Amino acid sequence: MRVGIVDVGANTLRLLVAARSHDGVIDALREDRRQLGLGEEIVRTGGRLGTEKLEEAAAVTRIHVRRARKLGCERVEILVTSPGRQATNADELVAALAGASGISVRVLSAAEEGALAWRGAVAATRQLPETVAVCDVGGGSTQLVVGSLETGPAWLRSVDVGSLRLTRRALGSDPPRDVELRRARAEVAEVLGELAPPLPLAALATGGTARSLRRVVGSCLGERELEVALRKLSKRSVREIAADFGVDRPRARTLVAGTIILAGVQRLLGIPLDVAQGGLREGAALALLDEAAAAATG
Repeated sequence: MRVGIVDVGANTLRLLVAARSHDGVIDALREDRRQLGLGEEIVRTGGRLGTEKLEEAAAVTRIHVRRARKLGCERVEILVTSPGRQATNADELVAALAGASGISVRVLSAAEEGALAWRGAVAATRQLPETVAVCDVGGGSTQLVVGSLETGPAWLRSVDVGSLRLTRRALGSDPPRDVELRRARAEVAEVLGELAPPLPLAALATGGTARSLRRVVGSCLGERELEVALRKLSKRSVREIAADFGVDRPRARTLVAGTIILAGVQRLLGIPLDVAQGGLREGAALALLDEAAAAATG
């Protein structure tokens, strides 16, 4: 069975077409993405998505859903993350996406988003200890989840600081000035200082920032690696980051902020973060496959 997940996030609108592999995890058959910048518009306008942005999101969703159907997906789900929680007219976004696709749209709560990201990251990683933390840095928010392989997520917190929001609030220069970097670090430290997670035996990072940092310092994001990454990135302009590390311009624009957030999470947990192969979309696909299997046997 094939399923499709359309993920409407702060930075991008993504499609995952997947099936369950022989070992029970996700086999990604097709992935597509389109940069939309919903989160940037929400920040810029003080909370509202304009008509043009709503129409663009609807058009891309229609394309993604049609593609998923053509690729043989028996079930397709549209998930909206932080834009659905932070836009003042999120109901208009949901209506536009549903009208364009003909299927229902689900706005994820922060807890649901974190739990799905945890499941997708853990399922795609081998040889994990019993307790695992997963950090998902998005454009509009960051989810931190700690759980066990036996019972799943046990502790979850979401903070309204994401790579895009932090860039807009604190990092206005290109490249950022030292005073801006200090301001961004202080904001992250203040927000994360309110958290007291149970300390895990392993930690995974998922999301666009983590995937991009693989190109900068590799897949293990310890304190030293994150400081090296921040030093490299903060001395470059957005154009230079995109050219030197092979990331697209929108991601390059928020990569310094995302790195600062991950560095704060790494200090909070006290252990390195490994870049995960899976995340929210993979977790959602596994959940959808489970639902379909249960319906078929029920």
